[in-house]
Amino acid sequence: MASVPDPARTHGQLATSPQAGRRLGRLRVAVDARLHPGEAGGVESVTVVLVKGLSALEDSDEEYLVLTVAGEDDWISEYANGPVRIVPTKKVRSDRLFKQRVAAAAPWLASAWRRRPLRRVSAGPPPSDGTIERAKVDVVHFVNQPGGFLTRVPSVYHPHDLQHLHFPEFFTREEWQWRELWYRRLCTQAAMVSVASSWTKRDVLAQYALPEEKVRVVPLAPPTGAYARPTASEFAETVRRLDLPEGYVFYPAQTWPHKNHLALIEALAVLRERRGLLIPLVVSGRQTEHVAAIKSRADQLGIGSQVRWLGFVSTSDLQVLYANARAVLIPSLFEAASAPMWEAFLAGVPVACSNVTALPEQAGDAALVFDPHDLDEFADAIYRVLTDNDLRKRLTVAGTRRVATFTWDRTARLFRAHYRRIGGRVLASEDEQLLQTPPAL
Repeated sequence: MASVPDPARTHGQLATSPQAGRRLGRLRVAVDARLHPGEAGGVESVTVVLVKGLSALEDSDEEYLVLTVAGEDDWISEYANGPVRIVPTKKVRSDRLFKQRVAAAAPWLASAWRRRPLRRVSAGPPPSDGTIERAKVDVVHFVNQPGGFLTRVPSVYHPHDLQHLHFPEFFTREEWQWRELWYRRLCTQAAMVSVASSWTKRDVLAQYALPEEKVRVVPLAPPTGAYARPTASEFAETVRRLDLPEGYVFYPAQTWPHKNHLALIEALAVLRERRGLLIPLVVSGRQTEHVAAIKSRADQLGIGSQVRWLGFVSTSDLQVLYANARAVLIPSLFEAASAPMWEAFLAGVPVACSNVTALPEQAGDAALVFDPHDLDEFADAIYRVLTDNDLRKRLTVAGTRRVATFTWDRTARLFRAHYRRIGGRVLASEDEQLLQTPPAL
């Protein structure tokens, strides 16, 4: 087992030392993809398209090792090509992830599990098992915030968002403590803390008092843009199989409290009562224990029959769901950056979203923005985005233009530039340009 570093030390200066790079030659990067498929939501999609993007860099002289849970790599192995190869590992079981899996399989156990203490909270991130050290890895990329481990290998870490500091009521005491302990230690250890938006960078800097040069914005692209588009026959088959209603609004999000499904249900009820509109709602994404409260509220308001719950869907089905929707709604109370917004723009579908956190900056002039705490304003936004044809056309055109500059090729190249920088390698002119260009989000 590798020795455990002092988490109070950073590796930025050591990692960017030219001397460190010269002695190792070809840069070797590990990407931590130790996920259980279907459970990690957007992080899973980001990991897949990052690996796919790195595989497509034909001008790359780097080698990428993708760390996976042994026996659970089918979800990503097909995307690992060229300079990328899969390295199965035996992941130490996380009590937190175990509790999530039990709750997903048996929702009636969720409350009991959430009350049980997390045995590993006080222990914090585990030490490396030595896999990346034995492989002589130069940089390790922790894409998943519950992942990561202590190592002397320079790391890139994604906290993704610090929602627990803004909405502690959405977490148990143990969950809150777990996040704080792991996020802070892994941010401190990291040579680079990667965030998807300038808003999140400002938040991370304010909350964790990190050096500004350590936190870097690497905007992500729409995950659906990295996959093959369904053919016309596949599109028609999906619409039939899912029995999609006409004129539905679409919300792709796991049923966490901050995703604000409850307010969406309330807003649809307002439109039914005040305008006589029965608007179908289609929801995709893994269903957490919170879904019971959402469904119960929909039934109480008499609109349960208007809501179609699909759960986790394939990337092909997801593209059809976007393209066939009348509008995409994003009423979330907290987002570091929204993949569904990019995906809706890419599909040419008008969007209405909350005016909180990173969402307004991401939307620009391409989405109708509303206050998620104002039910009347929320309901009015839904009505307008469905019925105002001039607004719909303007949003669609603006969304297509807005998302065009965000591609996975550019994201992969920017990460590669950072890997080279952190690994102490000589930077190509393209790397220098990418690193010096202000983030577009």
